[in-house]
Parts: sequence; C-alpha cells; structure tokens
Amino acid sequence: MSTRIWISIAVLVLLSVPMAVAGGRAVYPEVIPLHNGFQPEGITTGNGHTFYTGSLNGGAIFMGDYRTGEVVQIAPPRPDRTALGKDFDPRSNLLFVAGGAFGAGYIYDGSTGADVATYQLTAPFSGFINDVIVTREAAYFTDSFQPQMYKLPLGAGGEIPDNSQVETIPLGGDFVFLPGNFNANGIEASANGKWLIIINTGAATLYRVHPDTGMATQINLGGAGVANGDGLVLRGSTLFVVQNVLNQISVFELNDNLTAGNLINTLTSPHFRIPTTAALFGDALYVVNARFNEIPPTGPTPDDEFEAVRVSIH
Repeated sequence: MSTRIWISIAVLVLLSVPMAVAGGRAVYPEVIPLHNGFQPEGITTGNGHTFYTGSLNGGAIFMGDYRTGEVVQIAPPRPDRTALGKDFDPRSNLLFVAGGAFGAGYIYDGSTGADVATYQLTAPFSGFINDVIVTREAAYFTDSFQPQMYKLPLGAGGEIPDNSQVETIPLGGDFVFLPGNFNANGIEASANGKWLIIINTGAATLYRVHPDTGMATQINLGGAGVANGDGLVLRGSTLFVVQNVLNQISVFELNDNLTAGNLINTLTSPHFRIPTTAALFGDALYVVNARFNEIPPTGPTPDDEFEAVRVSIH
C-alpha cells in the first residue's frame, strides 16, 4: 500500500494519540467502542492501521484506528442512506459501501468521507444490497432479496465506471434462492480474482461463484453447518464465516479449487453481541456487534452502545 497524505484534521488528531505498549510491542485494544446510537453492520481495513465502519440507521461513515481505538465520523447520517458491507481499494483510496434496501452502492473518499459516486444497482426496496468485495478488475455487490449480483468494472488504477457500465449478473448453477429470506449475503474473492465466494444466509450454504457468469457451485463442507452465516473473510485458503446470532466465527480450510472445505476451528469472544461482519488486520479479526437481539427494528436510541471486537486467529 502506498503512503497517503491524510488531510482530515480529525485523522491527524487520531494519529497523534499514543498507543499502549507492553514489552516493547504494541498492544491493540480488544474492544473498540464505536459511536453511541449508530448501529454498525460492516467493517473493512483501510491503509495502515485504519478501519472503516458505518451505521444501519442513516449510513454515517466512521474511520477508526486499530492501534489507539480512536474513531471519528467522516460522513454524516442521511435519511436516504444506510451502510452495510464495505470494502476498501488502496489503489484509489476509495471506500465501497452496500446500501441495503435503498438498492444502491455508494463510494466515498477514504480520507475525507466525501461522496464520490452513487450507483443505483436495483430499484429502491425491490432488493437488498448487502455486501461488497473489490478485486483488481471489479467491485461486486450481493443482493439478499433477488437471485443476482452486481458488477462495477474498475480501471487499472481502480478507476470507477460510468453508471452505464454496471452489470447485473444472475446467480445460477447450484444457487438456491428462497423467497422471503435473506439469501446472498457476505462475499469474498480469491486472491487472483478468479472466483467469488458467497454465503446464502437463508439456505445456510456457501458457494463458489464465477465472477462473470454468476454460475455457482455449492462448497461441500463435509456436514459442517454455516447457519446464520453473515460476513466472510478469506485469507489464502482459510475462510472465516461470521455466524451472527450464534456469536461465533467458523473457520474452514478450503481445497485448491474452492469446492470443498473442512471445519478446523470455531472462534468466539465474551464480547460478542451478534457480530455481523469481520475485517482482517495482522493476526486478528475485528468484528462489529449489531446487537440485533436487543435493538428494535425502529433503530437504536442515542445512548445505545456498540463496539468492534478483536479476535486472535492464532
């Protein structure tokens, strides 16, 4: 990743906070408090030790520091937005955000939080744009309410496309669509971008998906379950599946062609309160707690507390 000049005054303040050290080595906080009243769903790692999250209620965007635990708001809430899954492209310093029931994908400047682009991927309230992954060639968004995904082709330096270039790709092959359920949810990509991995929450199944055709092959997990699967993280051939209401992360070792896997570990934390998505940083995963069992559909109160939780993967 290239070194970038951060022009936000808030970020300069954030970086000035000293980190804790023990035995000459950085100690990263296990729990990072997020802003009260803003219910998180997505999280992604940015440049250096930066992370981004955002709110289901109003779509405010926040930038945090894994080292210090400091979090600042870089984009305000709006009545016509929500923020679910996220991914960051270090080539362009752009943050990609799934827009839920509004049917949109949003792009923000990763330093300032300024609006860069909005893509109306499907009609508002006809689908549910749940998550996004960025590869060298494209950004892919999942739709939980329609059997399709959306592709934003990207230029060599991560240049974003015109709206006319956005593609809708039907999900076929083994993909099972269950009307009235949350279907395609978390999404990941192999390191070379040859394959996508998508979890179907309602069907409790994982799929290897061709990024151009949408043809899906169910991944054989040897009988292991992925019930309540939400966010995904792929590190080499190791896949981490966040299982929200189960308050755990299942860890699978996949074969070379991503068609089968074995459950090798289950991670949890006493600090989990319905984690939804995860981001990888160093030897740890960071998950955000959405507290779906405690927050009513009308949304949180200004005093409701939320956090990101660090879980070691070694």
